[in-house]
Amino acid sequence: MTFTVKTDSRGRFTIPKDLRSRLGIQAGDIFYLEVEECVMRLAKAENHFDILAEHALAEYRAGRTKSLSDFARGNAISLDDEQPLRRSR
Repeated sequence: MTFTVKTDSRGRFTIPKDLRSRLGIQAGDIFYLEVEECVMRLAKAENHFDILAEHALAEYRAGRTKSLSDFARGNAISLDDEQPLRRSR
C-alpha cells in the first residue's frame, strides 16, 4: 500500500488519518527511522512490558492460566510460611 505525503517547511509530514487509525498510531508515539539508499522505513517503538501484559491478559481471558496455589501444588512447592523454599537446580 502506498500513500503520498508532503513535507512542510520544517521537514514534517502527516500520516493520513485512516492509516493512523488502522495502525493504532496516537499523538506522542515514538518511531524508529531507518534510512538505506534513499528508502525510509518507520517502525513504531513498542514498550515490551505492554506487549507482555497484553499477552498475559489474553491468556487469562482464554482460561490458559493457573492460580499460584494450583501452580505450587502441581510443582510440589509449599506455600506454607513454615516450610523452607525449595531450591531450583
